Amino acid sequence: MPMMKMNRRDLLVGGGAAAAASVATYLGVSLLPLHVQAQNFGAPSVVQVGYRKQKVGDFEVIALNDGVVRRALQAEFVRNAPLAEVQELLKSQNLPTEYVDVPYTAFLIVAGDRRVLIDTGFADNGPSTTGRLVANLNAAGFKVEDIDTVLISHHHGDHINGLRNKAGQLVFPKAKIMVPAVEHAFWMDDAKMEAAPAAAKGAFQNVRRVFGGLGPDQLVQFQAGQELLPGIRTDAAYGHTPGMVTVTAQSKGQKFMYLADLTNVPQLFARNPDWAVVFDMNPEEARLTRRRVFEAVVKDKTLAGGFHFPFPAFGRIEALGQGYDFKPVA
Repeated sequence: MPMMKMNRRDLLVGGGAAAAASVATYLGVSLLPLHVQAQNFGAPSVVQVGYRKQKVGDFEVIALNDGVVRRALQAEFVRNAPLAEVQELLKSQNLPTEYVDVPYTAFLIVAGDRRVLIDTGFADNGPSTTGRLVANLNAAGFKVEDIDTVLISHHHGDHINGLRNKAGQLVFPKAKIMVPAVEHAFWMDDAKMEAAPAAAKGAFQNVRRVFGGLGPDQLVQFQAGQELLPGIRTDAAYGHTPGMVTVTAQSKGQKFMYLADLTNVPQLFARNPDWAVVFDMNPEEARLTRRRVFEAVVKDKTLAGGFHFPFPAFGRIEALGQGYDFKPVA
């Protein structure tokens, strides 16, 4: 599988230190100070009620917001479109053009006596406006001990760091942790870590920090396309990372699909699915995956949710021009 090379030039395109900082923050590693991103645009608004429940047949799916980060909109954010064009699209939606607010929302599937958390947010390892998932889990009526399975879509830090707190303790002590085998093999490959540019090595080291010391009874690898639990399956969505998966929960003819990072900032990358966000490791593969999955979701009228979708992060995907539009649930 061809991979995008993140060399020094890639990190410095369109913003110098800010570009490297954005890669660092997204991957959940501290390479540069977080304030490099935020500049003087103020603090983002944190949702007051950070959970939303939705019935899917006999299942209940709960969106759990972990917070939001405000980052300056630099030229590198969209790799293959002029900044002016990106800003014009934001302006047309009455959105700010100098920065973007990036929310983080995990999902809990309640299926009978099973409690399956998809992705984890930051815990206490991230910016001050993140780390709210556990509080919102509690507000929704659940405790960390209730989670029996944590299903990871891919190994970027904002999706895995919430497995352990800053002290290294497991946040969900009774949970079996399930990871995509293709994704896990890439990030645990010592040769790939050694060959990575300095600014990316921290992401590889972070994966080892999170998953290190977990035995085979705790850490379970799976192949995309498997039904992992009754009514819950994953499918390959490669491109954003080498082994990212989507997760589909289906019950009594109703379906929910978690899109993970299929699109970052849907106001940009759903509307223009051929645009490449700076974090897509294989932009062309990510583009093809984005269009394939969006077309299927639209055709099947599937309820969808995304990790970076505006809260409540549930909604429908509709065709719009040459792209797609996210319509949140009311």
